[in-house]
Amino acid sequence: MRIDRTQRGWGIVSLAILAISAFAYVAFAAKAPEGPRGGSVMGLLFGTTGFGFMIFAALLGARKRVPTWRLGRAQAWMRGHLWLGLLTLPMILFHGGFHFGGTLTSVLMWLLIITVASGVFGAALQHCLPNVMTTDVRLETIYDEIGHVRMLLLEEADRDVEALCGQLGLAQASKDESWRAGGFTATRSMAAAKSGTAVAAETVVLSEEERAPLRMFYLSELRPFLMHPKKRGARLSNADKSHAMFSGLQTLMPNSTHATLQDLEEICDEARQLARQERLHLWLHGWLLLHIPLSLALILLGAVHAVMALRY
Repeated sequence: MRIDRTQRGWGIVSLAILAISAFAYVAFAAKAPEGPRGGSVMGLLFGTTGFGFMIFAALLGARKRVPTWRLGRAQAWMRGHLWLGLLTLPMILFHGGFHFGGTLTSVLMWLLIITVASGVFGAALQHCLPNVMTTDVRLETIYDEIGHVRMLLLEEADRDVEALCGQLGLAQASKDESWRAGGFTATRSMAAAKSGTAVAAETVVLSEEERAPLRMFYLSELRPFLMHPKKRGARLSNADKSHAMFSGLQTLMPNSTHATLQDLEEICDEARQLARQERLHLWLHGWLLLHIPLSLALILLGAVHAVMALRY
C-alpha cells in the first residue's frame, strides 16, 4: 500500500482526532487533583477508544480472509488499519497518563510500542519496495513459480553448453517448453530465431582445446550459481563481475560461439533477478511474522487488562 494522495482524507481525520484528544487530555490533566488516571471517566474514554482502534485494525485480517464480505473496499480497510493503528498509541498513552504502571500494563505498553513500530516499518517497506522491485527485477515472475522457472533456466543452459561442448551428462528433458522469467513463454525455436543461438549451436564444431574454457567456466562457476543462486560468495551474483567474466570468456572462445555465450549471460542475469525478487519478497512480507503475533498478544492482554480493571 502506497502512501500517496489517496491517504489524505484518513491523514487529515486522524490528525484532527489526535489534536482534539490532546487538547482534551491537557485540559483534563490540568484539572485532575491527583493527575490523569486511567480509571477516571476521561481515562476510560481514552482507553475504550484506543482498544476500539486495536479491534478495528485486527479485523483487517478477517476482512482479507473473507473477501466476499460486503464491508467496504479493501483499500479503505488498509488505510483505516494504518491510521487508526497509529492513533492507538497516543490514545493508550492518554489513557494511562503516560505512566506504564504495573507489570501487566508495562508489558502491554511495550507490546503496543513494538507493534506500532513494526507496522510503521512494514508500511514504509510496502511504499518503497514495489518501486525497487520494478527497477531491479525487470523480469518479475509469479513468486510461487520461481523455483520452476529457475529449473528451466538451468535446463536451457545445460542444452546450450552441451550443444557446443558435447554431452556432459547434464541436460534433462522438461515437459515444458522454454520458460523465462517475467511470465513469458516461448518455444526454444522461437527464442533461437531471435538470437540465432540454435543455428550457432547446431553448426559450430569446436575442438577439445576450444571447448575447454567454456566447459571449465560452466562447471565451476555458472552451473553452481544457477543451482544455488543465493549462495554467498558467488562471483556471478554481482552483475559487474559477471559481465567481466563473460567478456573475458568471449575473448577465449571463437566468434561463432558468442551468440550462445550471450544467451548464457542473459540466463545468468535472469537467475540474479529471481534471487533479487526472492529477497525483496522476504523483506516485503517477513515483517508480518513479528507484527501479527504481537498484535494478537496485544489484543488478548488488552482484554484481560480491561476485565481486571473494571472488575477490581
